Amino acid sequence: MKKAFLFFVVLAIVGCKNKSEVDFSKPQVVEKSELLKKAENFFKSISTVEYVSIPQNKIDLGKKLFFDKTLSKNGSISCNSCHNLATFGVDNKSFSLGDTKELGGRNSPSVIYASLHAMQFWDGRAKDIEEQAGGPLLNPVEHSLPSKEFLEKKLRAISEYQALFKSVYPNDKEPITFANITNAIGAFERQLNPKSKFDEYLDGNENALNEQEKKGLTAFVDNGCITCHSGVAIGGQLMQKFGVYGDYAKLTNSKKIDKGLFDRTQKEGDQFMFKTPSLRNVEKTYPYFHDGSVSSLKESIKIMGKLQLNKDISNTDVANIEAFLKTLTADVDSKFK
Repeated sequence: MKKAFLFFVVLAIVGCKNKSEVDFSKPQVVEKSELLKKAENFFKSISTVEYVSIPQNKIDLGKKLFFDKTLSKNGSISCNSCHNLATFGVDNKSFSLGDTKELGGRNSPSVIYASLHAMQFWDGRAKDIEEQAGGPLLNPVEHSLPSKEFLEKKLRAISEYQALFKSVYPNDKEPITFANITNAIGAFERQLNPKSKFDEYLDGNENALNEQEKKGLTAFVDNGCITCHSGVAIGGQLMQKFGVYGDYAKLTNSKKIDKGLFDRTQKEGDQFMFKTPSLRNVEKTYPYFHDGSVSSLKESIKIMGKLQLNKDISNTDVANIEAFLKTLTADVDSKFK
Protein backbone atom coordinates (compact mmCIF):
# COMPACT_ATOMS: atom_id res chain seq x y z
CA MET A 1 0.00 0.00 0.00
CA LYS A 2 2.85 2.41 0.98
CA LYS A 3 4.75 1.53 -2.22
CA ALA A 4 1.69 2.28 -4.34
CA PHE A 5 1.22 5.62 -2.58
CA LEU A 6 4.89 6.58 -3.15
CA PHE A 7 4.59 5.61 -6.83
CA PHE A 8 1.70 8.04 -7.39
CA VAL A 9 3.50 10.82 -5.50
CA VAL A 10 6.54 10.42 -7.78
CA LEU A 11 4.25 10.46 -10.84
CA ALA A 12 2.64 13.67 -9.63
CA ILE A 13 6.00 15.35 -9.09
CA VAL A 14 7.29 14.32 -12.51
CA GLY A 15 4.06 15.50 -14.14
CA CYS A 16 4.32 18.90 -12.47
CA LYS A 17 7.93 19.21 -13.56
CA ASN A 18 7.03 18.49 -17.20
CA LYS A 19 4.16 21.00 -17.10
CA SER A 20 6.45 23.71 -15.77
CA GLU A 21 8.75 23.19 -18.73
CA VAL A 22 6.03 24.20 -21.25
CA ASP A 23 6.67 27.72 -22.53
CA PHE A 24 3.19 29.22 -22.76
CA SER A 25 4.63 32.51 -24.11
CA LYS A 26 5.18 30.77 -27.46
CA PRO A 27 2.24 30.00 -29.79
CA GLN A 28 1.27 26.34 -29.56
CA VAL A 29 1.29 24.39 -32.82
CA VAL A 30 -2.16 23.11 -33.78
CA GLU A 31 -2.33 20.32 -36.31
CA LYS A 32 -4.14 21.39 -39.49
CA SER A 33 -7.03 19.30 -40.77
CA GLU A 34 -6.60 17.38 -44.00
CA LEU A 35 -9.21 19.63 -45.64
CA LEU A 36 -7.30 22.79 -44.79
CA LYS A 37 -4.08 21.25 -46.06
CA LYS A 38 -5.86 20.35 -49.30
CA ALA A 39 -7.35 23.84 -49.60
CA GLU A 40 -3.92 25.41 -49.19
CA ASN A 41 -2.79 23.57 -52.32
CA PHE A 42 -5.33 25.42 -54.44
CA PHE A 43 -6.21 28.70 -52.73
CA LYS A 44 -4.44 31.63 -51.10
CA SER A 45 -5.81 34.01 -48.51
CA ILE A 46 -6.18 37.70 -49.28
CA SER A 47 -3.73 38.10 -46.38
CA THR A 48 -0.95 36.75 -48.62
CA VAL A 49 -1.29 39.59 -51.14
CA GLU A 50 1.68 41.91 -50.87
CA TYR A 51 0.62 45.31 -49.58
CA VAL A 52 1.78 48.15 -51.79
CA SER A 53 1.70 51.56 -50.18
CA ILE A 54 -0.04 54.19 -52.30
CA PRO A 55 -0.20 57.87 -51.25
CA GLN A 56 -3.56 58.67 -49.69
CA ASN A 57 -4.06 61.74 -51.84
CA LYS A 58 -3.81 59.57 -54.97
CA ILE A 59 -6.38 57.12 -53.57
CA ASP A 60 -8.69 60.03 -52.71
CA LEU A 61 -8.34 61.48 -56.20
CA GLY A 62 -9.08 58.07 -57.71
CA LYS A 63 -12.20 57.76 -55.59
CA LYS A 64 -13.42 61.19 -56.68
CA LEU A 65 -12.88 60.29 -60.33
CA PHE A 66 -14.56 56.90 -59.87
CA PHE A 67 -17.78 58.54 -58.67
CA ASP A 68 -17.72 61.59 -60.96
CA LYS A 69 -20.19 61.70 -63.88
CA THR A 70 -18.02 64.36 -65.49
CA LEU A 71 -16.07 61.39 -66.85
CA SER A 72 -18.80 60.75 -69.43
CA LYS A 73 -19.58 62.86 -72.48
CA ASN A 74 -23.13 63.79 -71.44
CA GLY A 75 -22.45 63.66 -67.71
CA SER A 76 -24.94 60.86 -67.13
CA ILE A 77 -22.80 58.01 -65.75
CA SER A 78 -19.72 57.42 -63.62
CA CYS A 79 -17.57 54.32 -63.15
CA ASN A 80 -19.75 53.58 -60.14
CA SER A 81 -22.90 53.53 -62.28
CA CYS A 82 -22.04 50.10 -63.70
CA HIS A 83 -19.66 49.02 -60.90
CA ASN A 84 -21.74 50.11 -57.94
CA LEU A 85 -19.77 49.73 -54.72
CA ALA A 86 -23.01 49.79 -52.73
CA THR A 87 -23.91 46.47 -54.40
CA PHE A 88 -20.57 44.66 -54.42
CA GLY A 89 -19.14 46.44 -57.47
CA VAL A 90 -21.86 45.51 -59.98
CA ASP A 91 -25.27 46.83 -61.06
CA ASN A 92 -26.95 43.37 -61.04
CA LYS A 93 -28.11 43.84 -64.65
CA SER A 94 -27.39 41.59 -67.61
CA PHE A 95 -26.13 44.58 -69.58
CA SER A 96 -25.43 48.09 -68.34
CA LEU A 97 -26.91 51.34 -69.64
CA GLY A 98 -24.27 53.65 -71.08
CA ASP A 99 -24.01 57.41 -71.47
CA THR A 100 -25.81 57.13 -74.83
CA LYS A 101 -28.74 55.28 -73.19
CA GLU A 102 -27.74 52.16 -75.13
CA LEU A 103 -26.89 48.84 -73.52
CA GLY A 104 -23.33 47.51 -73.44
CA GLY A 105 -22.53 44.23 -75.16
CA ARG A 106 -21.31 42.21 -72.15
CA ASN A 107 -22.08 41.91 -68.46
CA SER A 108 -20.20 44.38 -66.22
CA PRO A 109 -17.90 42.45 -63.83
CA SER A 110 -17.20 43.64 -60.30
CA VAL A 111 -14.30 46.02 -59.65
CA ILE A 112 -13.90 44.51 -56.18
CA TYR A 113 -10.85 42.20 -56.27
CA ALA A 114 -10.27 43.14 -59.94
CA SER A 115 -6.68 44.12 -59.16
CA LEU A 116 -5.97 40.46 -58.35
CA HIS A 117 -6.82 39.32 -61.89
CA ALA A 118 -4.13 38.49 -64.45
CA MET A 119 -6.07 40.34 -67.15
CA GLN A 120 -9.16 42.52 -67.52
CA PHE A 121 -12.40 42.38 -69.55
CA TRP A 122 -14.15 39.23 -70.66
CA ASP A 123 -11.77 38.93 -73.61
CA GLY A 124 -8.68 39.72 -71.54
CA ARG A 125 -7.66 42.69 -73.69
CA ALA A 126 -6.33 44.87 -70.84
CA LYS A 127 -3.32 43.87 -68.75
CA ASP A 128 -4.31 45.64 -65.51
CA ILE A 129 -6.99 47.77 -63.89
CA GLU A 130 -5.30 51.01 -64.93
CA GLU A 131 -5.56 50.03 -68.59
CA GLN A 132 -9.06 48.70 -67.98
CA ALA A 133 -10.19 52.04 -66.52
CA GLY A 134 -9.49 53.74 -69.84
CA GLY A 135 -11.55 51.29 -71.91
CA PRO A 136 -15.09 52.25 -70.85
CA LEU A 137 -14.20 55.96 -70.90
CA LEU A 138 -13.52 55.82 -74.65
CA ASN A 139 -16.19 53.25 -75.48
CA PRO A 140 -18.79 54.91 -77.76
CA VAL A 141 -21.69 53.32 -75.86
CA GLU A 142 -20.38 53.38 -72.29
CA HIS A 143 -18.85 56.76 -71.29
CA SER A 144 -18.87 57.84 -74.96
CA LEU A 145 -15.92 60.24 -74.65
CA PRO A 146 -14.67 60.97 -78.19
CA SER A 147 -10.97 61.06 -77.24
CA LYS A 148 -8.42 61.19 -74.44
CA GLU A 149 -7.84 64.84 -75.21
CA PHE A 150 -11.54 65.61 -74.82
CA LEU A 151 -11.52 64.34 -71.22
CA GLU A 152 -8.22 66.04 -70.41
CA LYS A 153 -9.58 69.38 -71.60
CA LYS A 154 -12.80 68.84 -69.67
CA LEU A 155 -11.01 68.21 -66.36
CA ARG A 156 -8.44 70.95 -66.90
CA ALA A 157 -11.30 73.44 -66.94
CA ILE A 158 -12.19 72.48 -63.34
CA SER A 159 -10.09 74.35 -60.76
CA GLU A 160 -10.54 71.66 -58.08
CA TYR A 161 -9.07 69.02 -60.37
CA GLN A 162 -6.20 71.34 -61.28
CA ALA A 163 -5.21 71.53 -57.60
CA LEU A 164 -5.78 67.83 -56.87
CA PHE A 165 -3.78 66.54 -59.84
CA LYS A 166 -0.94 68.98 -59.14
CA SER A 167 -0.79 67.67 -55.57
CA VAL A 168 -0.72 64.01 -56.64
CA TYR A 169 1.58 64.41 -59.67
CA PRO A 170 3.79 67.40 -58.67
CA ASN A 171 6.64 66.53 -61.05
CA ASP A 172 4.48 66.48 -64.18
CA LYS A 173 4.54 69.60 -66.33
CA GLU A 174 0.89 68.90 -67.15
CA PRO A 175 -0.59 66.77 -64.34
CA ILE A 176 -4.04 66.24 -65.88
CA THR A 177 -3.41 63.55 -68.49
CA PHE A 178 -5.41 60.50 -69.50
CA ALA A 179 -2.64 58.27 -68.14
CA ASN A 180 -2.78 59.99 -64.74
CA ILE A 181 -6.58 59.80 -64.70
CA THR A 182 -6.54 56.01 -65.15
CA ASN A 183 -3.57 55.69 -62.79
CA ALA A 184 -5.49 57.41 -59.99
CA ILE A 185 -8.63 55.33 -60.60
CA GLY A 186 -6.47 52.20 -60.45
CA ALA A 187 -4.94 53.37 -57.16
CA PHE A 188 -8.44 53.58 -55.67
CA GLU A 189 -9.55 50.21 -57.04
CA ARG A 190 -6.45 48.53 -55.58
CA GLN A 191 -7.90 49.22 -52.12
CA LEU A 192 -10.96 47.07 -52.81
CA ASN A 193 -9.78 43.69 -51.52
CA PRO A 194 -11.81 42.91 -48.36
CA LYS A 195 -11.25 39.83 -46.22
CA SER A 196 -13.89 37.07 -46.38
CA LYS A 197 -14.83 34.22 -44.07
CA PHE A 198 -12.95 31.83 -46.35
CA ASP A 199 -9.81 33.95 -45.93
CA GLU A 200 -10.12 33.53 -42.17
CA TYR A 201 -10.30 29.79 -42.72
CA LEU A 202 -7.20 29.81 -44.93
CA ASP A 203 -5.45 31.91 -42.28
CA GLY A 204 -5.89 29.03 -39.85
CA ASN A 205 -9.26 29.55 -38.16
CA GLU A 206 -10.88 26.23 -39.02
CA ASN A 207 -14.02 27.20 -37.12
CA ALA A 208 -14.65 30.01 -39.62
CA LEU A 209 -16.53 27.52 -41.82
CA ASN A 210 -19.45 25.39 -40.67
CA GLU A 211 -19.89 21.73 -41.62
CA GLN A 212 -21.96 22.37 -44.75
CA GLU A 213 -19.49 24.96 -45.99
CA LYS A 214 -16.64 22.51 -45.47
CA LYS A 215 -18.59 19.87 -47.39
CA GLY A 216 -19.03 22.45 -50.13
CA LEU A 217 -15.31 23.17 -50.21
CA THR A 218 -14.66 19.43 -50.51
CA ALA A 219 -17.21 19.10 -53.33
CA PHE A 220 -15.76 22.16 -55.10
CA VAL A 221 -12.30 20.59 -55.10
CA ASP A 222 -13.37 17.00 -55.80
CA ASN A 223 -15.62 17.95 -58.72
CA GLY A 224 -12.72 19.74 -60.40
CA CYS A 225 -13.95 23.34 -60.12
CA ILE A 226 -10.43 24.29 -59.01
CA THR A 227 -9.17 23.67 -62.57
CA CYS A 228 -10.20 27.24 -63.43
CA HIS A 229 -11.13 28.75 -60.07
CA SER A 230 -8.15 28.74 -57.74
CA GLY A 231 -5.48 31.07 -56.37
CA VAL A 232 -6.10 34.18 -54.32
CA ALA A 233 -8.79 35.53 -56.68
CA ILE A 234 -10.39 32.08 -57.07
CA GLY A 235 -10.42 32.66 -60.82
CA GLY A 236 -9.51 35.56 -63.07
CA GLN A 237 -6.19 34.07 -64.19
CA LEU A 238 -6.81 32.40 -67.55
CA MET A 239 -8.87 32.26 -70.72
CA GLN A 240 -11.10 29.23 -71.09
CA LYS A 241 -13.62 28.03 -73.63
CA PHE A 242 -17.17 28.43 -72.38
CA GLY A 243 -18.78 25.19 -73.44
CA VAL A 244 -15.98 22.62 -73.44
CA TYR A 245 -18.59 19.85 -73.52
CA GLY A 246 -21.47 21.52 -75.32
CA ASP A 247 -23.17 24.60 -76.71
CA TYR A 248 -23.45 27.08 -73.84
CA ALA A 249 -26.50 28.84 -75.30
CA LYS A 250 -28.61 25.68 -75.04
CA LEU A 251 -28.21 25.72 -71.25
CA THR A 252 -28.05 29.47 -70.60
CA ASN A 253 -30.81 30.35 -73.10
CA SER A 254 -28.63 33.22 -74.32
CA LYS A 255 -30.41 35.44 -76.82
CA LYS A 256 -27.22 36.32 -78.69
CA ILE A 257 -24.26 34.08 -79.43
CA ASP A 258 -21.05 35.78 -78.30
CA LYS A 259 -17.84 34.22 -79.64
CA GLY A 260 -15.66 35.91 -77.00
CA LEU A 261 -11.98 36.34 -77.78
CA PHE A 262 -12.58 35.38 -81.42
CA ASP A 263 -14.31 38.72 -82.02
CA ARG A 264 -11.00 40.44 -81.24
CA THR A 265 -8.46 38.05 -82.80
CA GLN A 266 -10.47 36.31 -85.55
CA LYS A 267 -8.53 33.13 -84.74
CA GLU A 268 -10.54 29.96 -85.07
CA GLY A 269 -9.16 28.51 -81.82
CA ASP A 270 -10.34 31.58 -79.89
CA GLN A 271 -14.03 30.93 -80.46
CA PHE A 272 -16.04 31.11 -77.21
CA MET A 273 -12.93 31.84 -75.16
CA PHE A 274 -13.61 34.08 -72.15
CA LYS A 275 -11.70 35.07 -69.06
CA THR A 276 -12.68 32.84 -66.16
CA PRO A 277 -14.26 35.17 -63.60
CA SER A 278 -13.26 35.40 -59.97
CA LEU A 279 -15.77 33.68 -57.70
CA ARG A 280 -15.21 36.11 -54.85
CA ASN A 281 -18.55 37.76 -54.00
CA VAL A 282 -20.26 35.49 -56.55
CA GLU A 283 -23.29 35.29 -54.24
CA LYS A 284 -23.86 39.03 -54.80
CA THR A 285 -22.69 39.58 -58.38
CA TYR A 286 -25.57 38.00 -60.30
CA PRO A 287 -26.67 37.66 -63.08
CA TYR A 288 -23.92 35.32 -64.25
CA PHE A 289 -21.74 34.66 -67.29
CA HIS A 290 -20.54 37.10 -69.95
CA ASP A 291 -24.09 37.91 -70.99
CA GLY A 292 -25.80 37.87 -67.60
CA SER A 293 -28.10 35.15 -68.89
CA VAL A 294 -28.57 33.21 -65.62
CA SER A 295 -29.65 34.76 -62.33
CA SER A 296 -29.58 31.68 -60.08
CA LEU A 297 -26.30 30.66 -58.45
CA LYS A 298 -27.49 27.06 -58.06
CA GLU A 299 -28.38 26.89 -61.75
CA SER A 300 -25.02 28.39 -62.70
CA ILE A 301 -23.20 25.70 -60.72
CA LYS A 302 -25.17 23.00 -62.54
CA ILE A 303 -24.48 24.60 -65.93
CA MET A 304 -20.75 24.89 -65.24
CA GLY A 305 -20.62 21.26 -64.17
CA LYS A 306 -22.27 20.13 -67.39
CA LEU A 307 -20.50 22.45 -69.85
CA GLN A 308 -17.02 22.58 -68.35
CA LEU A 309 -16.65 19.27 -66.50
CA ASN A 310 -19.13 17.01 -68.32
CA LYS A 311 -20.74 16.21 -64.97
CA ASP A 312 -24.25 16.20 -63.62
CA ILE A 313 -23.35 17.56 -60.20
CA SER A 314 -25.72 16.12 -57.58
CA ASN A 315 -28.27 18.39 -55.90
CA THR A 316 -26.53 17.74 -52.58
CA ASP A 317 -23.16 18.83 -53.97
CA VAL A 318 -24.75 21.87 -55.64
CA ALA A 319 -26.31 22.99 -52.36
CA ASN A 320 -23.05 22.47 -50.50
CA ILE A 321 -20.96 24.21 -53.16
CA GLU A 322 -23.35 27.16 -53.03
CA ALA A 323 -22.90 27.30 -49.24
CA PHE A 324 -19.12 27.29 -49.71
CA LEU A 325 -19.25 30.01 -52.38
CA LYS A 326 -21.16 32.24 -49.97
CA THR A 327 -18.13 32.18 -47.65
CA LEU A 328 -16.36 34.21 -50.37
CA THR A 329 -18.67 37.17 -49.75
CA ALA A 330 -17.00 40.27 -48.32
CA ASP A 331 -18.03 43.91 -48.52
CA VAL A 332 -15.65 46.85 -48.87
CA ASP A 333 -15.28 49.39 -46.09
CA SER A 334 -17.99 52.06 -46.06
CA LYS A 335 -15.30 54.74 -46.58
CA PHE A 336 -14.92 53.51 -50.17
CA LYS A 337 -18.62 53.85 -50.99
